[in-house]
Amino acid sequence: MKKKFDFVVVGGGIFGIYAALHLAENGQQVCLIEKEKELLKKASIVNQARLHSGYHYPRSVATARMSDENKARFTRDHQSFINFAFQKFYAIDRFGSFTDSLQFERFCNYIDIKCERVKQHDYFNFHRLEALYETTEYTFDPILIAEYYKSKLKETKGISVRMYTQIEEASPLANSWELKVRQIDQHNTETIIATQVLNATYSGSNAVNRLFGLPPIQLMHEIAEMAFVTSPQIKNMGLTVMDGQFGSIMPYGLSGLLSLSSVAYTHHKVSYDEMPTFDCQAFNPSCKPSFTAICNSCHARPASNYRKMLSQIRHYFTEQVDLQYLTSMFTIKSKLKANFIDDGRPTEISILNENPRFYCIFAGKINSIYEIEKVVEY
Repeated sequence: MKKKFDFVVVGGGIFGIYAALHLAENGQQVCLIEKEKELLKKASIVNQARLHSGYHYPRSVATARMSDENKARFTRDHQSFINFAFQKFYAIDRFGSFTDSLQFERFCNYIDIKCERVKQHDYFNFHRLEALYETTEYTFDPILIAEYYKSKLKETKGISVRMYTQIEEASPLANSWELKVRQIDQHNTETIIATQVLNATYSGSNAVNRLFGLPPIQLMHEIAEMAFVTSPQIKNMGLTVMDGQFGSIMPYGLSGLLSLSSVAYTHHKVSYDEMPTFDCQAFNPSCKPSFTAICNSCHARPASNYRKMLSQIRHYFTEQVDLQYLTSMFTIKSKLKANFIDDGRPTEISILNENPRFYCIFAGKINSIYEIEKVVEY
């Protein structure tokens, strides 16, 4: 028996799940395919949980504006999972920043976001900071949002979920795609017919594109670490020092933890290949460039850089601030090569094949989940 669907969505992260829900709520029959045993276990939860308001991208106005544009809707739709109750600061390092204080102020004024200069504060080291600004930025809780979307997926009619499932072959028919899929721990294959396919696999984008005989998108990949710390002094504060080899610390949603990232130390390994290729894969045969595993539970993952990350962020605080390390999470992060210079993170949704239709969505900012609504047709 060949099972027929209007859409196959490949990838069970936040973008794939939201796309599947949007399509099903508009009367489409959807098959969601995820190669892991669980949904939302990679980049969807291993991130700094920043609900971007635009501040982070003074060299990419397009990314900044898109972030701020989607923020209001995302905030409204996910109010129960958002931390509104903390002070957020952005700062400019005195040394090595790509953006100085005047440029940052002009940028914030240009896109009309809050930016209030702070001249004194007991917890910040102004000997190291050129300028400090109080801003408005929130964090979402990735774990709670993941549970919310898992529940919503179960409640929504018209979505068939295939977990721990691999696409082995894909070929175009007259006006649809024929897919041969197999549950990874079984031998028998299943044939699925889909009028349209949406690739939402993030770091796996090019592996899926290749299966369908379609061109790659130009990506680079990094194994990234997010550290988690506690601090009684700044538990309700966040600081991002930018723009350059600096870092950020802020509440991880409603967890009570602070997420800590560093431009210099968060990213352990870099791959410029079409698919994420790393030397640690030699020690874990279940992780391949075309079929990556979950870094967080991998014995071959890099050793933590948390000591270096803590040492770096402490430069920006006074001795009153105590930071205690708890744990780290790891994942593969990908970005477009074209945005290496300006550090932009645009959302790109490309139609790589017209008949039958094949979309590839590539995005790194959670508040851009709605962009799919502007492009997909049914």
